[in-house]
Formats: sequence, structure tokens, C-alpha cells
Amino acid sequence: MTEDSDDVREFDGIRLERVREHVWEIPREGEMRVPARVLASEALLEQISDDKTLQQLRNATHLPGIAERAVCMPDGHQGYGFPVGGVGATDVETGCISPGSIGYDINCGVRMMRTNLTYDDLRGHEEELVNALFSNIPSGLGGGGVVESDIETMEQILDRGVDWALEHGYAVEDDLTHCEDEGMRPDADPSAVSQKAKDRGKNQIGSLGSGNHFLEVQRVTDVYRSDVAAEFGLEEDQVVVLIHCGSRGLGHQICSDYLRKIEQEHGDLLAELPDKELAAAPAGSDLAEEYYGAMCAAINFAWVNRQLIMHRTRRVFERIFDRDWEEMEMELLYDVAHNIGKKEVHEVAVDADGHPTNPEDAVDRAERELYVHRKGATRAFPAGRPEIPSAYRDVGQPIIIPGSMGSGSYVLRGGEHSMELSFGSTAHGAGRTMSRTQAKSEFWGETVQEELRDQQKIYVKAQSGATVAEEAPGVYKDVDEVVRVSDELGIGDKVARTFPVCNIKG
Repeated sequence: MTEDSDDVREFDGIRLERVREHVWEIPREGEMRVPARVLASEALLEQISDDKTLQQLRNATHLPGIAERAVCMPDGHQGYGFPVGGVGATDVETGCISPGSIGYDINCGVRMMRTNLTYDDLRGHEEELVNALFSNIPSGLGGGGVVESDIETMEQILDRGVDWALEHGYAVEDDLTHCEDEGMRPDADPSAVSQKAKDRGKNQIGSLGSGNHFLEVQRVTDVYRSDVAAEFGLEEDQVVVLIHCGSRGLGHQICSDYLRKIEQEHGDLLAELPDKELAAAPAGSDLAEEYYGAMCAAINFAWVNRQLIMHRTRRVFERIFDRDWEEMEMELLYDVAHNIGKKEVHEVAVDADGHPTNPEDAVDRAERELYVHRKGATRAFPAGRPEIPSAYRDVGQPIIIPGSMGSGSYVLRGGEHSMELSFGSTAHGAGRTMSRTQAKSEFWGETVQEELRDQQKIYVKAQSGATVAEEAPGVYKDVDEVVRVSDELGIGDKVARTFPVCNIKG
């Protein structure tokens, strides 16, 4: 890195100019269609620049029809083609849709379930609870779920989402009304999902999988905005449950299938992009419509996956605490997606024909329907938006940002500046600073487990020590710093902080 001044940074030939506090811009040059921005403090920017994140962000500005700017959240790090923590919006008429800019684990996301239990209610039950959860919540690589389905059931899940779970007794009405999009994407097209993808998913419905996916019992340690926390049903010392997982093998297969199809059918567009991992289908093409329908089906699958895990968690708590889950008020606070593409209307810079363009060349600003690609980023809509569940519309959309299993997590609400700065988005977690391979060479899983238990009273259970090593607290950015930047920018406002008690992972 070379440093020119307090307001300019250069990393491997990529110049960033400070727009204002926590906002850095890569100016448009060459074949870039729009500029790019990084939302980060100086400390986070140093970490973001350690890998290929900035190069991938700049590459994303070459996508046809990209509107306004490509944006990197404070937790950004290198991904497949498009950075994790990246947001890019493309015009649904003149642009494209890019599977790699959404991610392999479609609708990897989080849901938080609140309870009326306190930390004192939990003391003495930690080891019993973590063992029971680990025994009853399927996790790890491969098959095994809460339900094993046939193809007919799979078709219904892909088409209907959590409405299927409601019909079959795995959900209640409030679960749907407190989920993003009420747990169903109406544009889902199960016929656009390959048989191979369906076969991979049918035995994984209601399972955590592996990697950074987990279920964590937490306690609320801090409340920052008491009025909003009250609307979210949160208070200090309360026990909550956080579930983090996605669409498992089904989503991965869908992404793989359509990347291959795009390479075969739209090689001309691929040749225009600086990285083939950004492979995109032109808006309006048959392949763009098919991928969007398949992706929405995977979104529905992931919501059902988390719903069934929550259903099983309720049953475990009933046995451990000898009370009905309704008596413990184990209610869904919110479920939000992290890897997702959605058609949304945003106001952007447009040219004389009304199409999105570089802000410097714009003749006007207008509302356009866009494919908003959020890869490792959370939708963060402010108060008043009709897409927010009615229970939260007056205060803003709940945002759940998990940290590492040794640092705690945050609940935020959509900030008033999110629409203008980040297409209504904020960070999705702490963001990795170390590869899984490096993590396993620097940490020993059993040692991490012992230190968390003995020093912080956090009980961790996993399929292997390697999984714990890969997810050791030391491999992540400082989630407190990530959230501080989000809060100070006004894209996601701090509401409450939680801290782990029990954690299970694949």
C-alpha cells in the first residue's frame, strides 16, 4: 500500500478517495460503468484491502446496466467473483443478473427467536441444552434433516416456502408475518430447478450444514435504543436463539447449474467482463428469467430449512425446561436473507432515455426497477417502507448481525440513510480475515472449545475440532467496529447486543 494523503489511499494500484467519514470511493475510469464505494473505517479498510476484495468490487462495476455504484459493506472480504459484503443493482430491462454476485448458498441468512427466559433460568442447564440441541438439530456435511421428502413435497416447498411448513404443523401464523417476504418468494419456479439440485436438497430440509453455519443460544447484554428494543420484544438478560444457515446443497447446485448455462449461452457477454466468475445472463433473456425463478425457489427452501430448525429447537426447549414453547414465548423476532437477488424499486441516476448511468453523466434521477444483488449483505430498510412487516413498520426493519462465537452478535434496525448510501443494505456479520486453511493451521479446535467454556462460559459442540478451528473468534473482523460504522453511517442503527451461551455447528 502507498499512502498519498489523509483523504486518498492506494492499494495495489486501486485508488480510493475519501468522500466523507467511513465512505471511500474508487473513481470511475477505463471500462468501469459506474464508480465503486467502500463503507468502512480506516481500520476496516486496511483489512478489506488484504485480499482481492477491492479488485472484485471494481470488476463488478463492469456489469451491464449497473446502477449508481457498486458498494462494499464494512465486513467485506474476497468471494467468488463478487466480494462477500458486496451490493450491486442492475436494471431489470437493460442490465443483467449474475449468480456469482448472489452466491452459491442462496438465502444463507439468519433468524432470531426471542423467549421470556432469563439468563438465570438457563444457568446450570448449559451443558444439557447444548448436548440436546446437537443431538436433535441435524448438522454437518451430507444428508439428514428434520424431514426427508419426496419430489412432490420438494416441489411444494420450493413453490410455497414457509406456507408449506404452516400447513404441515411446523409453523404458526406469526412465524410467517415476522419473516422477510412472509417466507415466500412468489416468483419461485420449481420447474427451473434441476433434478440434481432437488435430489441434493430433499434429504437436507431442516439441517444446519457445515462451515460458518450454527445455532446459538444467546443472552441480551446491552440495549442501545430502548424504544426500538421494546418494539422488537427485547430486554437485557433475556435469552434468544440465533439460527444461521441457508439452502444447503440445493442452492449450491442451482448456482453451479446456471453458471455453466450462462457460460455456454452468453459467452459474448462473459467475454466483456473482467472476471468470468461474474458471469451474467442479460436481462430479459430466457436464462435470466429461469435463473431468477430457480433462485427464488432456493430462497423458499432456505426459509423452510430455518423454520424446521426453529420448530425442532422449540421442542428441545420444551423438554429441557418442562414448559410449552408458547408459555416460554418462543416467538420469531425476524428472519432476514444475506445471499439474495431481489427486484426492488430504487431512485438512481439515469440518462436521457431513463436508463441507469454513471452519476456524473446523468441528466436526471428516477425510480427504476432493479435486480439488487446482495452477497453477504443484509437488507436494511428504514421505517415506513411497505416491505417491512407491520409490527416493525414504524421503527424500521430488524437486522441481525452475527459475530464470532466468542464476541457476540447485534440486532440493528434499518437506518434512515440506507436507501441513499447502499440500496437499503448493511453488513451481514463480522467478515473473515483468515482463510479456513490458515485458521486450521493456527488454531486447535479442542483448545478453542476449552478456552471459550473456561474463560467465557460459552459451551460449543461441533461435528469436529476442525470446524471449531475454522470458526475460531480470531479469524473474524471486530464485529463491534463493523456495527459502529453501520450505526454512524445511518444504514443500520444499533438496537441491542447479545452474547453466546451455547453454540452448535456442523
